[in-house]
Amino acid sequence: MHSGVSTVALDALGVLRARGPDALSFLQGQLSNDLTRLTRDRALLAGYHNPQGRVIAVLRVLQLAPEDLLAVLPRELVATVIARLSKFILRAKVKLVDDSLAWRINGLLAGADADADGSAADRAVASLVAALPPAVDSVAHIADAVAVQVARQPSRWLLLTPATRSPPADATTAPPIWRRGAIAAGEPEVYAATSGEFLAQMLNLDALGAIAFDKGCYTGQEVIARAHYRGRVKRRMQRFVAAAPQALKPGDAGTLADGRAFKVVDAVQRADGRCEFLAVAPLIEGDSAPPVPEAISGERLAVETLPLPYPLPS
Repeated sequence: MHSGVSTVALDALGVLRARGPDALSFLQGQLSNDLTRLTRDRALLAGYHNPQGRVIAVLRVLQLAPEDLLAVLPRELVATVIARLSKFILRAKVKLVDDSLAWRINGLLAGADADADGSAADRAVASLVAALPPAVDSVAHIADAVAVQVARQPSRWLLLTPATRSPPADATTAPPIWRRGAIAAGEPEVYAATSGEFLAQMLNLDALGAIAFDKGCYTGQEVIARAHYRGRVKRRMQRFVAAAPQALKPGDAGTLADGRAFKVVDAVQRADGRCEFLAVAPLIEGDSAPPVPEAISGERLAVETLPLPYPLPS
């Protein structure tokens, strides 16, 4: 399936754990995806929103057991999400905890970035990856570790191992290669700087299958459904690369050279100093250029628009 794998330590990610007889039904009423489709072998991407349909966090939910769920999200948001969710537990039999210290999260990347010869650690990870079904969101439970495929072109996986286990010997601590892959795949991440900023569809969560429009109510559902059924979303996450060296980070805002306002979702620096980034900006209709306001304060950013690997809903 691939020539090898490389391993990236994703220390910025954390784990929210939900346990109890009502763990699944409770989160079903809070998250945008249909968690009844969650199984031990299938993970789901979902959004957690405020009542206005704005995304507080994007979570990847996995099932360890029917009453034991894990949700992977930026570590800086775990406590915030738990605090908000806890307000709605009431009589539900579910316990939410920040389990980040109990897990080590690594990213696995298949292909050219791996060593062709492979160390013993490489071979062990390659064996794990080879056991996965070739499908996004498929999950493998290997002993006490959990792996989930998050993308195919190129293949990438999240690997969760208990913190008590020794880390992979070749794991790098800097994750730019992982972020480059996520940005190229058009995968949104929400950080503290952007939590509550974007409507679900602005982050393309509908295009990524993270919203179930046929499920029951959840927080923010009314606004998200209205945007889906009553009109096209005019501002969406798009992929760009700056024309000149530029440093951008999540939450940065500005104006593109054509006059469109943008807000950065995620960004990574290329080797040449230019920044590749995902940003929410108005869509351009067909081949026509957007109208440029007569006066815009501040410097405009010249960019090249890059394709996303999935179509946007019309």
